[in-house]
Amino acid sequence: PARGRHRAGLDAILLAATVPTTARGRLVDLGAGVGTAGLAVAARVPGVAVTLAERDGEAVRLARANAARPENAGFGGRVAVVEVDLLRRGAARDAALPRESFDHAIVNPPFYAPREVRASPNTARAEAHVLADGDLDAWLRVAASVLAPKGRLHLIFRGDGLSEILAACAGRFGDVALRPVHPRADAPAHRLLVTATKGSRARPSLLPGVVLHPAGSDLYLPAADAILRGRADLSGLSAGTA
Repeated sequence: PARGRHRAGLDAILLAATVPTTARGRLVDLGAGVGTAGLAVAARVPGVAVTLAERDGEAVRLARANAARPENAGFGGRVAVVEVDLLRRGAARDAALPRESFDHAIVNPPFYAPREVRASPNTARAEAHVLADGDLDAWLRVAASVLAPKGRLHLIFRGDGLSEILAACAGRFGDVALRPVHPRADAPAHRLLVTATKGSRARPSLLPGVVLHPAGSDLYLPAADAILRGRADLSGLSAGTA
């Protein structure tokens, strides 16, 4: 990306891994940036058509270029890119992302409240990191509007954001399953991976966590490495396997 723009990373790949390889139908990556998460899903999951939705024009250009790269030819035909302001209601958004038209929505929203971080003076970088008060609710409102009944939400958020996640899901999503991500086995979770079902009334559940690194090392544990390389999803993960 151009200097000063937010670079894609680990969070996008972890988010993509919440979509099982057996998934089918239409998937939208809300706030797709340069397309990392959505493209990772398209590469691993042959049964989905992916729409990358992003408002930043330069990121949209890069997402289109990434989808068109020769090495992505095997799945690039199942990827569309739309430029749309997700948080602005109206005909333009509804035309780009028709209501109740997707089976899966993946969401990697900004994580941090303005009071918790020193925001970058660069607008694109700041928007990628800083979440204004109430904006998680706004992001999940959009996800609920574009998902079909019983559609699946896939979300990554910061590790201490449980109360915000549950509040934003209330009245929209049930069957909320939370999977903590730990840098190491003895460290607190720094991310939460979330899946949920639109309109479900099933109670929340806590799934086995993902541990990225062994003690005293920056190498990835085998199960985490397989996930990050796109060779596996999270559906078969059990306690102690990562």
